[in-house]
Amino acid sequence: MIALRRSQDRGYADHGWLKSFHSFSFAGYHDPAYMGWGNLRVINEDRIAPGTGFGTHGHRDMEIISYVLSGELAHRDSMGNVKGIPPGDVQRMSAGRGVQHSEFNHAPGQETHFFQIWIEPNVTGIEPSYEQVSVAAANKRGQLARIAGPEQAAVKIHADAALYAGLFDAQESAQLALASGRRGYVHLVRGALLVNGHALQAGDALLLADESTIQLDHGQDAEVLVFDLAS
Repeated sequence: MIALRRSQDRGYADHGWLKSFHSFSFAGYHDPAYMGWGNLRVINEDRIAPGTGFGTHGHRDMEIISYVLSGELAHRDSMGNVKGIPPGDVQRMSAGRGVQHSEFNHAPGQETHFFQIWIEPNVTGIEPSYEQVSVAAANKRGQLARIAGPEQAAVKIHADAALYAGLFDAQESAQLALASGRRGYVHLVRGALLVNGHALQAGDALLLADESTIQLDHGQDAEVLVFDLAS
């Protein structure tokens, strides 16, 4: 089963300082057909205006990944981390039994554009933790870099899921095998890309179940996020 969801069909919220597209039900956006996919719960594409951000708020028992496209995201949390997250970095926060944090855009005159991703953990009540790693563009060029997973990834998540990022143009292509019973989710961040024969434009997503392979090719300045998920 393959389902294509176009960018314009996502939920959208304009708070002035924050403009956000919601791939799944979140906050004031509710669609019973899109409550998540497998153990993937949230993909928000956020744009934060200069000098603004999310004040201190709490999370628990969720794996939260930030993927910055432009600008810089300032992060502060109750674990003592004070970080700047630039494009090319992947940040993971395991909320565990509870964590408080804030996220801001301190850059004057520059919008921060990033993806906020939540994945349901396979363990609960753990000690909160934080990890941030830079992933070079060369490692994503024409291939899928495993940027988050329970093992052998740039950052470790406490979930039965893996997240890959890739950059594709012209004749560059890649495949990702899906084991029986797994789900796949492909979100095109920018550009254009052919995924399992379906033409995706920026913001489009492909939901896959009972498929053995995710095939990526014919990219046009494409940046893509690909998920291997538990059902």
